[in-house]
Amino acid sequence: MRRVSALALLALAACQSPRAGLPHGADAYGVIPPPAAGTARNEYRIGPLDVLAVTVFQEPDLTQAGVQVDAAGNLLMPLIGTIHAGGKTAHQLSAEIAGELGKRYLVDPQVTVAVTTAVSQQVTVEGNVTLPGVYDITGAPTLLEALARARSPTRVARLQEVVVFRTVDGRRAGAVFDVAAIRNGRAPDPELLGGDVVVVGFDAVKGAFRDFLTTAPLVSAFRTF
Repeated sequence: MRRVSALALLALAACQSPRAGLPHGADAYGVIPPPAAGTARNEYRIGPLDVLAVTVFQEPDLTQAGVQVDAAGNLLMPLIGTIHAGGKTAHQLSAEIAGELGKRYLVDPQVTVAVTTAVSQQVTVEGNVTLPGVYDITGAPTLLEALARARSPTRVARLQEVVVFRTVDGRRAGAVFDVAAIRNGRAPDPELLGGDVVVVGFDAVKGAFRDFLTTAPLVSAFRTF
């Protein structure tokens, strides 16, 4: 009876809303969006501390042979000032810089961005996965791909409560995703960036039943005497 009561309390705790204060459902994708439509999945995404060569055609004063992205993913450009480069492809950043220059300074500027030094980017997967750890990434993996690298969630993982943490504009942000819904195609698979941390929650009910089944033969043995 006590064990049944304990399981009931665990079930009640497991039914509580996802991590307090973190967006979930549709709001989660405002923090960690899915891949943009039309973007090639294998294109390299610029990350913190990468070194870029920015060439503005026939504008040597605006051309920079080696400019480093800062730890927050920002880039300092002449005339424009600070522009966020983290998570963008070289093509996307080229278009954005050209757009900013064209607003006030140049007519139809031609801008090319190349990554000259790519710092190894990593994603950390923690919690209830088979092989937690830090994984090198290339391109732009999704949440499901990162979980697969960690040999998938364990049997006691809370698939409805998988949290992705990311540093956005120098501040820590997070969002809660329902991996079961993503696997079933009922929700999009969010795109991860270098530096993201994935934490897979623990399902208290699954864990309790696992422990119960493990100890059940011992309990039955005592009752026979």
